[in-house]
Formats: sequence, structure tokens, C-alpha cells
Amino acid sequence: MMIATKALAPLRASETAVDESGAGRVTAAYVAIKEAIRNNVFAPGYQAAEIEIARQLGMSRTPVHEAMARLQEEGLVRILPKKGIVICSLSPADIEEIYEVIIALEGAAAARLAALPEPERKVVADALRDATDRMVAALHQEDLMAWAQADEEFHQALVTRSGNRRLMRMTGAVADQLHRARMFTLRLRPLPVASSQEHQAIIEAIEEGDATAASRAARLHRQHAHDALVPLIAKFDLRNL
Repeated sequence: MMIATKALAPLRASETAVDESGAGRVTAAYVAIKEAIRNNVFAPGYQAAEIEIARQLGMSRTPVHEAMARLQEEGLVRILPKKGIVICSLSPADIEEIYEVIIALEGAAAARLAALPEPERKVVADALRDATDRMVAALHQEDLMAWAQADEEFHQALVTRSGNRRLMRMTGAVADQLHRARMFTLRLRPLPVASSQEHQAIIEAIEEGDATAASRAARLHRQHAHDALVPLIAKFDLRNL
């Protein structure tokens, strides 16, 4: 099965920036395929032949195969023996499970950030506020893609700056799965004007060093996102995201 050139072309341009080792090629293949999945270029249920992906990436099949194995571990693809991969879809039950996990993990991350020494909390708060300010600016322009990018950067910073590598890995896996569903429904929702206000509550709790309040605000924010997304899935009968 042929693969859309636009999904993988950016990798060819950036491959010169990665080392020529096997690990570098695996990482390059992994990043290109993963971005195609996250951005719905490779839609749920899409089948891609391993040899065709390798051809378009200008690589041998070995790094592509290893990249597919990583993506399968993260629940983004399923390897079909001798055929390549099929992009995994998300059911409404999957979305419920993902939110249950991410609510707990981001709550823990926010609490860890609030427990940092004051100078470190300020640096974190500044980064989170910058992302939130860009969200507000994007909404004023009704640029939902820019809003989504800034929102993702906020949530990435919330987790990565916690310093807990295991928490980062677990959150990253479910966040990648959730990203596709959120992008798919982005234009079906009302403008997310309340999101930046909820971000501000998280930031303020971190600045004040209140771990309980920070965790509560982070969990509530994701719960509200769940409460907005799940009814849309039911309303439009989106069974495979």
C-alpha cells in the first residue's frame, strides 16, 4: 500500500541532522511515523507496508522495523507479520481509560513542581505562563492549531519539568494516543476559552508552593477536558479515533 509522501518528506530533510548510527536512523524513522500518526496523516485503521515506509525514508527495513516495534509498545500501531503496520484506533472506552491515567499522572507532576525550591518554581511558572499566554493570543486570532500547539507545550512542560523520568514516559505514551482524538475533535468544540484560566490556577498553586492545590487544579483541568470531549464522541458516534 502506498504511503502519502507528505507524511514522510520532512524526515528526509531532517535526517542529515541525526547521526548515521543505527540508533539515529531508528529514532528518525520513529519520529516521522509517530508524527504522521499523531496528526492523523496516517488515520486509524490505515495499513502501511514496512518496505514502502523504508523506501520513502531512504532507509533499510531494519531501522523502520525497530521503530515500528517502539510504536507498538506505545499502543500507536499493531505490527502485521509480513505486511507492515496498522494504525491503532481508539474506542470511547480507550478514551475513558486514557483520561483516568493522565488525570492521575499530571496531578502528580503538578504536586512535584509545587514542592520544588522557590527559584525553581519561578522558572517553571514562567515557562507555563508563556505557553498559556500564547494560547490566549491564538484564541484571539481564532487560530485553533496555534492554540493546540501552545496547549500541548504547557502540558509537556508540566510533566517534563517534574524531573520524574518514569512519570514522563508513562504520560508521553497516553498523551500521544490522546493527541489524535483531541485534534480530530478540535473544530467540533466551542472555543476553549476556559482552558487558559484553568492553566493559570495551576501556575499560581505551583508558584505558591501548594502541592495539594496544584495537584487538584491539574486534575480538575483534565477532568473538564474529558467532560468536553467524551460527549462529542458520543454525539458524533466516533467509534474509532
